[in-house]
Amino acid sequence: MPGLPLSRAFYTEVVRPLIGQVPHGAALIGPGSEVLAFDTERSADHDWGPRVLVFVEPGQEAALSQRLGGALPERFRGYPTVFGSDRNPPRHGVVVTVFEQWAHSRLGFDPRGPIGTADWLGVSWQRLAEMTSGEVFHDGLGELAVARANLRWYPDQVWRYVLACQWRRVGELESFPGRCGEVGDDLGSLLVTARLVEELMRLCLLMRRRYPPYAKWLGSAFARLGGSAELGEMFAAALAARGWREREEHLCRAYERVAGLHNRLGLTEPLQASVRGYFDRPFRVIGADRFAEALLGTVDSTVRSLRAPGSVDQFCDSVQVLGDSARSLAVSRALRGPTGP
Repeated sequence: MPGLPLSRAFYTEVVRPLIGQVPHGAALIGPGSEVLAFDTERSADHDWGPRVLVFVEPGQEAALSQRLGGALPERFRGYPTVFGSDRNPPRHGVVVTVFEQWAHSRLGFDPRGPIGTADWLGVSWQRLAEMTSGEVFHDGLGELAVARANLRWYPDQVWRYVLACQWRRVGELESFPGRCGEVGDDLGSLLVTARLVEELMRLCLLMRRRYPPYAKWLGSAFARLGGSAELGEMFAAALAARGWREREEHLCRAYERVAGLHNRLGLTEPLQASVRGYFDRPFRVIGADRFAEALLGTVDSTVRSLRAPGSVDQFCDSVQVLGDSARSLAVSRALRGPTGP
């Protein structure tokens, strides 16, 4: 049974009756493949089972946690309610906490209030996806709906800036599959092609207002985008191609499709969506910097002048940083400098 409906039923049938009249919120958000609905039978082999986050007012968490811990059944719908792994000690799946404290531990800020540009750009896409996916089972304190609505997507100006930075990432690599292949480095050409495919997939998700998840689920998230099948076939063909010229052919088809998606957004004036030569070299590219500059031209000067190159995911891929909001915010702010917004 997928984790989300399992946890929903667990809350409705077991947890809520035990909570009684205590004002609370309840949800399945935060970490876990089931939050993003990517869990499978394989997911259940560790740290998996019926889970509920219960949010209460400050001072009530200890007593309610103790009450629940002593009353939960050993199993629910055939699944144990206490689970763990070699790395994590056994525990039951109901966490009682205060929303402000929990949000700070996951994001580094409280999303119920205004969210500054520094916070938007300093928290990882995975954390934002985890906070806006899953399901709220009960919002008795009226804080979960507000927080999730605030986090649902970037403010318009920040979105345009992040899209521009993602186009720049494509522009940094687009000539390299051919350049590597030209000197006989076919493996290098393939590696750069794989990086380009990754950046284009993330770009497509950002265009569709989806926070790209981390590497394990990126392909799954892309496949769920409506109309992505043909573009996915182009990416797969580029990765399966033998030789850089064939790779370039498939990449060029993909470039033009993604450029068309940009034009349909209407965020800038329409740009020529056909590939072109890379200066006087024999490589074909989309000229990704054209799209970055056009988007930056629609962004106000405060955001456009940021020194950090976009979201933290766009200049850092360390799990130790992206998986720790305090670190990711610190890295992002350090790059922007003391005067950054």
